[in-house]
Amino acid sequence: MMLTVVAFVVALGVLIAVHEYGHYRMAVACGVRVLRFSVGFGKTVFSWQPKGSPTEFVIGLLPLGGYVKMLDEREAPVAPELRHLAFNNQPLARRAAIVAAGPLINLLLAVVLYTLVNWGGVQQARAVLASPTAASLAQRAGLAGGELVLRAGLDGETPAVVRSFEDLRWRLAQGALQSQDVRLVVVAAGTSAERELVLPLASLAIRDVDASLFRQIGVVGPMTLPVLGQLLPDGVAGRAGLKEGDRVLRFGASVVVDGQQLRDQIRGSVRDGKGVASVWTIDRGGRSLELAVTPAVVQENGTAVGRIGAYVGGPPEMVTVHYGVFDGAWNGLVKTWEVSTLTVRMLVSMLTGEASLKNLNGPLTIADYAGKSASLGLTQYLLFLALISVSLGVLNLLPLPVLDGGHLMYYLWEAVTGKAVSDAWMARLQRGGVAVLMMMMGIALYNDLARLLG
Repeated sequence: MMLTVVAFVVALGVLIAVHEYGHYRMAVACGVRVLRFSVGFGKTVFSWQPKGSPTEFVIGLLPLGGYVKMLDEREAPVAPELRHLAFNNQPLARRAAIVAAGPLINLLLAVVLYTLVNWGGVQQARAVLASPTAASLAQRAGLAGGELVLRAGLDGETPAVVRSFEDLRWRLAQGALQSQDVRLVVVAAGTSAERELVLPLASLAIRDVDASLFRQIGVVGPMTLPVLGQLLPDGVAGRAGLKEGDRVLRFGASVVVDGQQLRDQIRGSVRDGKGVASVWTIDRGGRSLELAVTPAVVQENGTAVGRIGAYVGGPPEMVTVHYGVFDGAWNGLVKTWEVSTLTVRMLVSMLTGEASLKNLNGPLTIADYAGKSASLGLTQYLLFLALISVSLGVLNLLPLPVLDGGHLMYYLWEAVTGKAVSDAWMARLQRGGVAVLMMMMGIALYNDLARLLG
């Protein structure tokens, strides 16, 4: 719990400080006087003002945002000799640059973080496919499990090298959300002959980017051995006599070859709302044993599935993914662009009803992810920061009046018409923007509570 809180506060502090620094640095460069630079709202926890600087730097009690207060005649009277330093008296191009600098520096931070991870290297699962889920696209395409994916690409593109299973999942998510088929080049286990196939993702009706999407595709996880990990206290597995480290050889009459196959068989061991008993043949330290196991039944998205109260599947084969200096920087730029465009596509899909609003995450989910990523090490935490930094940059560029993108929308109107937006219209648009933003925050918080409590 403490790690989650610390990781969340640090993430927010860093990302907000970087965002506001973008506004601050550009304002100073454009000759605008900055009166206050604040990270956080509410009661001042700490403040300081460098000698000879007009700017007061503040840390607020609530780390849920920040602001840069500039000299501006619309907010308070400005002495005649200082009017040239006021924000409202700057040329349109300078005002637009100051507003855009915040979200753009968040995107730049993501490029830097992805680049650092690429240079340092990260341990990820090798792109060896587990057994595809029954009746999935992967199974219908001829995949059986054990194939190594060499290259993948959207339909019409030249397939790019797949460095890890996470790389493959990213390509599949892109294809599903963009309604494009994905072309794979694979080699079967124990062979060297390459085979090309197509996963028809354009045929999917996607509303949620979650585990159910990858179950429809048939690529849920990497190849793992069918062994049992940690058992839950008083769970089905423990009561049946199973132990951590047991390797499952047979599930009833079926030979078990990998962890995904075993998980699917457990999930499907339900009939008329009750768990179906089966005899498992296991290897325990070289001894073959037979045990009767009856899964418990739980509801998952309205479907009854079997559970045994144990982690199923051993660790996958791992590879170290790293890049050279130039490749790492270029990949960091490309990754930031891809995540940005995918975020925009997802937002548009939610607005048009093509994707569920359940995909909107709030502070509780972000805090949970912050803690989980921090517990996995610095590399995973940096990847988390990069992802949230992209989201923050894209969100602030949305054309909502209360966000940076809304102000840029005003400036676009001014550039086209030669007249600034009137105060009356500004007030109306601000109220509408606040209403939309509050609605989005309410939905995100509801989704958070539903995930954590459901």
